[in-house]
Amino acid sequence: MAGVELHSVRILAAYPSGFFVLLAVGLPGAVVLCPQMVWDTPPSLAFHLRICPQGYTCCTSEMEENFANKSRSEFEAMTKEAGRSVQMILTAQYRSFDGYFQDLLNKSEKALYDAFPSMYGELYTQNVKVFKDLYSELRRYYRGSNINLEEALNEFWTRLLERLFKLMNPQYHITDEYLDCMVKHAEQHKPFGEVPRDLKVKATRAFIAARSYAQGFLVGSDVVKKVSQVSLSHECTRAVMKLMYCPHCRGMSNVKPCNNYCLNVVKGCLANQADLNTEWKYLMDSLIVVADRIDGPYNVDTVIGTIHMRISEAISNLQENKDSITAKVFQGCGNPKINTKGSNSEDKKRRGKVTLEAKSSAVSLEMLVLDAKGNLTALKSHWVTLPSVLCSKKVTAGSAADDKCWNGMTKGSYLPEVMGDGLANQINNPEVEVDITKPDMTIRQQIMQLKIMTNRLGNANIGNDVDFQDASDDMSGSGSGDGCPDDVCGKRLAKSPSTRQPETHAIPKQSGHGVSGASSRSLPSAFLILLSVAFIAAQHLWR
Repeated sequence: MAGVELHSVRILAAYPSGFFVLLAVGLPGAVVLCPQMVWDTPPSLAFHLRICPQGYTCCTSEMEENFANKSRSEFEAMTKEAGRSVQMILTAQYRSFDGYFQDLLNKSEKALYDAFPSMYGELYTQNVKVFKDLYSELRRYYRGSNINLEEALNEFWTRLLERLFKLMNPQYHITDEYLDCMVKHAEQHKPFGEVPRDLKVKATRAFIAARSYAQGFLVGSDVVKKVSQVSLSHECTRAVMKLMYCPHCRGMSNVKPCNNYCLNVVKGCLANQADLNTEWKYLMDSLIVVADRIDGPYNVDTVIGTIHMRISEAISNLQENKDSITAKVFQGCGNPKINTKGSNSEDKKRRGKVTLEAKSSAVSLEMLVLDAKGNLTALKSHWVTLPSVLCSKKVTAGSAADDKCWNGMTKGSYLPEVMGDGLANQINNPEVEVDITKPDMTIRQQIMQLKIMTNRLGNANIGNDVDFQDASDDMSGSGSGDGCPDDVCGKRLAKSPSTRQPETHAIPKQSGHGVSGASSRSLPSAFLILLSVAFIAAQHLWR
């Protein structure tokens, strides 16, 4: 009957359910049950549709085109909805941890401001900006600013030592040059005891882990958002139309697509997305590893909640050893001139006994980590299970038996085998024509972002710092690299050189392979740069 066009249709019966029984005049027995549509003119039954199988049909060419547009919109909406659910999980985990971490830092700072005035008098009140600046730098670092945390901590101890030394020796005229000399001998004299070194080791590891962990959730969410915005190709639009609405054109609107047929269509259309799977799993595993560090060796609850206590301990060490430290400084730098202008005597006595306590967040860190690990584990296979989820919950939900489903041509069984996951496995897809030589560049770029973030987490896992360059405001809460000018910082940084410089990688615009060793997968910076250049070059070739 191919090529025959029927122009005469007789309506035999109309039912309240919205269906017409149509008889094609000139073809005895050619009866089709069609869903009721709104036509300006009587429907034309034709055999020349461009997408649906040839045969008796309820659809005109115009209706078929409308169905194609409708199916594309619905399919893209389904994938975006699935993506939004993942985004919501990752964003919720970020907000939970971010709120917990900020609460810890705020409580520690408040405890310092509440207790130090009565404990240290002028030693605190005349140096309150030094403490405020420290907490400000710690927040900026956590938010992703391009700050060397070790240098920031060294700078704090240097400034505090300079201020306190002058306050404890008001009878002398101490110049900036003299302070420079004192600072050079500070490591040898250890005026604050072992507190600066111990805090630097513990705080840097805790902050590195915390900010990498928080950014990992945001990067994952941003990747899902960008990937979900990839539009269907022309070939996929045809395949999805045939899957979802050709049964309507054949009068089988109550027949659901065969599940394996649906899987082949969706796997073909989401082949590029499935290629995210490997790097996505690495990211989820790396976040789980760092979560264990945060609640284990790099315990942020213990470290962040006791910063004010460690500062108090350091100041006490300086006060108790004031005479011997001053003598050593005088020996190494010479005796400073007597202050002829006179000055107030040192406020030596504490103004009360205050017991400092560690500050914990109202939220349990253990429960936060446990909840996060459960969600991360559940999300590991998102990209390869997405076709099954869409087919079972959206497209073929409530379908009939395997031999009574829509197989792309009629109601019956679907015989072709189900294709594998990813672009390379679609070369023989019977339902979708997929060009495996032209991967989607948006998705390839997101794969690179996953690699970069996983590398950053791998470094955090072993306590190595990585600069977060170009962190966007909506993700991290601060700009990148907004430190002090070189002419201001240069002198101070020369006094307290950092023991090492952090590695530098670009952060995606959005703040290890497995649990056994995420750090083993850390990529060298140069290698990541070469990969980025290769992707840019490949993009031009594919075009």
